[in-house]
Amino acid sequence: PPPPPRARQGPPLAFTGVVAFSGSLPATALALRGFDPYLVGFARAVIAVLIAAACLLAAGAPLLPPRAEWRSYALIALGVVLGFPLLTGLALDLGSSSAHAAVVTGLLPAATAAVAVVRAGERPRPLFWAAAAAGAAAVTAVTLSQGGGRVTLPDLLLAGALLAAGAGYAEGGRLARNRPGWQVISHALVLSAPITVPATVVLAAVTELRPAPDALAGLGYVGAVSMFLGFIPWYAGLARGGIARAGQTQLLQPLLTLVWSWLLVGEHVGPVTVLGAVAVLGCTAVTQRLR
Repeated sequence: PPPPPRARQGPPLAFTGVVAFSGSLPATALALRGFDPYLVGFARAVIAVLIAAACLLAAGAPLLPPRAEWRSYALIALGVVLGFPLLTGLALDLGSSSAHAAVVTGLLPAATAAVAVVRAGERPRPLFWAAAAAGAAAVTAVTLSQGGGRVTLPDLLLAGALLAAGAGYAEGGRLARNRPGWQVISHALVLSAPITVPATVVLAAVTELRPAPDALAGLGYVGAVSMFLGFIPWYAGLARGGIARAGQTQLLQPLLTLVWSWLLVGEHVGPVTVLGAVAVLGCTAVTQRLR
């Protein structure tokens, strides 16, 4: 039987979030032109905290989530508020291009699906896992070919970022089954504020600041869009379409990021990178046909 209308809304909503997230790596590369990588990681969260707190107050919602759910929100905060931004920023600062990092993010849907099995009780079909594994294999092949047959330190940092984001995405999608996605990410941001706000203040005081327009634009994007606005349709899509299935739309993100990396940062995108991204795209088509 066809999926119910609410479930059919999941992948399109998730893809809207993917479009927003696809600019994150190039925008981070721009922000690193003027700011320390640690400052970028924490400051983007502070920008999002201000927006989230304003939205919660305007809606008359409490600033903090129920205490019984703090553990879940702490997992989201560690994954997508702290872990993924800091680790990707360090990887880019150590020499990884945003185009290369974009292809590595093709592994993220597989990580999200794996966490969804543990935390959300989802059980994708074997063919789903086969398609996801094929996408992961394509990403691994590109990573090794661009690293001279070896895994580099930036690659390890990106792998850690994927694990962190997969946990944060799956847990947020689980909570979004019972409340709006914007409240889920808002509460995670506010709960992390005692860490992100003091860290931002200290880093702004002790690191060199070169607030050129492109660096400010990049920081503004990752703070407002990557850290907050993109999560609104993303978590809603995961909740409605299933975390594992709707999350596979993120396999499209590498192709989109390659375009932004070329347009915004002027990075050269080689044929191996493009072929890897296209292979990942084919795996997406398979996973999205499986209910």
